[in-house]
Amino acid sequence: MRPVTVSVGPLTASSTNNIATAQSLGAAGALTLNGSLASGGVATIANPQRIGIKSVGDDSARTWTVTGTNWSGSTISETFKGATAGNTVNSALSYATVTSIALDGASAGNVTVGTTGLGSSPWVRFDNWAHPTLAIQCVVTGTATYTFESSFDDPNDLVNAVAPASMAWDSTISPLVGASASAEATVDAAPLWGRISINSGTGSVRAVFIQYLNVAS
Repeated sequence: MRPVTVSVGPLTASSTNNIATAQSLGAAGALTLNGSLASGGVATIANPQRIGIKSVGDDSARTWTVTGTNWSGSTISETFKGATAGNTVNSALSYATVTSIALDGASAGNVTVGTTGLGSSPWVRFDNWAHPTLAIQCVVTGTATYTFESSFDDPNDLVNAVAPASMAWDSTISPLVGASASAEATVDAAPLWGRISINSGTGSVRAVFIQYLNVAS
């Protein structure tokens, strides 16, 4: 596998309402996207990141459906339960744009939607037919805390596909867990997918992945 480079950040600062300001829903329907990042009913996030929906009341019995686009402009969507009173629930996916945030019933009070300051790079699909050893180099610019995450779930599997928002991600590859400085690591058995996630900070992380010794055809 030739070297693959991805990056994440810098991320828009966290905000409770830069996608949708405080509003309530009297019945099932979509929020008005009217925060500072929104224009013409679409919220645009400079570098993709997760969004957070904060509820004044208890919306934990309700289900949100969020739709938008990812790094490549492809449409993505996910559903998840609302938050308990006074709390925030975050999306699993990172959004470049948000085009719709809909609830399956009336909200228990006002809700707001904003950026979380958390986000992931584009995902890298590793080569099943190559040598399993994987090398990773991460270079930090500015200030950022980041983690390499891997998954063996596959949304493209023809038999046991896992939805992107439901994929399980592992984050145990030292020293790339909660790291704040540039670092390198080697993984003995490459997973199916890998990504870099920023947990905090205003900087960015560039990651290079190399899988050694491609198998001859």
